[in-house]
Amino acid sequence: MLGGSVSRGRIETPAVGVGAGGGWWADDMSLSGLRAMESEFVRRYHRHDTRENQCSSALVKHIKAPIHLVWSLVRRFDQPQKYKPFVSRCVVQGDMEIGSVREVNVKSGLPATTSTERLELLDDDQHVFSIRIVGGDHRLKNYSSVVTLHPESIEGRPGTLVIESFVVDVPDGNTEDETCFFVEALIKCNLKSLADVSERLRAQDPTEVIGF
Repeated sequence: MLGGSVSRGRIETPAVGVGAGGGWWADDMSLSGLRAMESEFVRRYHRHDTRENQCSSALVKHIKAPIHLVWSLVRRFDQPQKYKPFVSRCVVQGDMEIGSVREVNVKSGLPATTSTERLELLDDDQHVFSIRIVGGDHRLKNYSSVVTLHPESIEGRPGTLVIESFVVDVPDGNTEDETCFFVEALIKCNLKSLADVSERLRAQDPTEVIGF
């Protein structure tokens, strides 16, 4: 995970097609050098058809671990609790394939208890993962997300650029900004945890080599 001197900020980028009320968040100071690359990935993989009364956003995280380690966590539709700190339990109905459904129990402290989620896409070659929430006890209606991983070099070692985008209904009584802020806060926690777990795995991996 990039160190303590990083700057965090939400950058409005209407050109990348993340929809009304959207933007993106990055945890790296050198945004000018990375922005074109990230914009292209967002255009390619993270286009959401945002309807009226929905909000959408994309978030970026740079992780100091090779893509195969990070992907080994992200792709586990059956075990999101491997890195998501708010998940206490997950049960998958059926085999691990497109259309499979998982029942997720959420830890106390959040305005939710359960979430029913369907696997929309799992591409091991392109490192693309997508889910859609189809039920549960929460306020995230018509929520869907896409996570993509992209290899990069960080300080001369293999790293991973992670982009996660989402679209969701704005609940009655809330604004687009309030809804995006809430969902972004959850995703930021998940991405930070993903970085922490991935970097611990990297430290334990005796086979890591320079390059990717």
